Amino acid sequence: MNAEPLDANTVKALVAEATTAPSLHNAQPWAFRFLRDTGVLRLYADLERALPHTDPENRGLHMGCGAALLNLRVAAAARGWAPDVRMLPDPADERLLAEVRLFGTGPPDGALARLAPAIQRRHSSRFPFRDEEVPVATRERLSEAALLEGAELFFPDPWHVRSILELVQDAEATEALAPEVHEETLRWTRPEPSAAAGTADGVPGGAFGPLQRGTSVPVRDFALGRPVPGRGWAVFEKNPNIVLLGTAGDRPRDWLCAGQALERVLLQATADGLVASLTSQPTEWPDIRWAVRDPASAMANVQMVIRLGYGPQGVASPRRAVPDVLDVL
Repeated sequence: MNAEPLDANTVKALVAEATTAPSLHNAQPWAFRFLRDTGVLRLYADLERALPHTDPENRGLHMGCGAALLNLRVAAAARGWAPDVRMLPDPADERLLAEVRLFGTGPPDGALARLAPAIQRRHSSRFPFRDEEVPVATRERLSEAALLEGAELFFPDPWHVRSILELVQDAEATEALAPEVHEETLRWTRPEPSAAAGTADGVPGGAFGPLQRGTSVPVRDFALGRPVPGRGWAVFEKNPNIVLLGTAGDRPRDWLCAGQALERVLLQATADGLVASLTSQPTEWPDIRWAVRDPASAMANVQMVIRLGYGPQGVASPRRAVPDVLDVL
């Protein structure tokens, strides 16, 4: 176990790794506070970055913060620490999502530590993938990654995949009739590249990926009819590898667990040479979300639809600077 003192510079490095996590519309809805006197690092929900129309229950917000928490644990394990994590430690403060004590009582988690190189390489890829199945051994590693975080990964069969693709289209049609959701998406997405937009959050045009030609792969089109410089058309895979991530419960603690499971799966996928994109649209509408799950499976609550495959790595989306998300007291 690492016996080095936990100083502010080390905490800044850990938070920098944590904040590479994915979040809904790359809103980055997290804030950190390091208490020097106790050595506790706190994770808060930044409710000013919530999406009240797209994510009215803050389920996606909790998942994004959970993904950041997993990255923090991975980065800590890679430095020889065994973090002690308490989720939702104060029922009176809904913003306080977790407390992390980095000096745990046991050895660091070697399996987590081995995922550290994937943190900076993982980016959502909205580009075409090859029509190639994911090997069984790789699927088993991804399923194990989800189970270790208290979630389940389900690989639907072809008929279910077709049903999911239809539900994604239903969700897109429902979203098109919701002006508040439309405006929220416009707020957090920008047709220009990151450098041209000059912003540290949201989804830049370079990360939108090409327009689809003749297929219906579940990739959210953030352009919303706006012209995107340099964006072309492409043929996507005909048989996408679709995976469902779910949990038994559907409360804030479950959402935090789902976020950690999601990021652990994505890091494992990256380590195994896969790329991925996320599709939350069918889970954002209650009357569609219930139909996404396979009624023959034991999965109670689908939290995310994941597209996996082999193809080009995604474009990095911008990130806020550590001083903007971390207070040291």
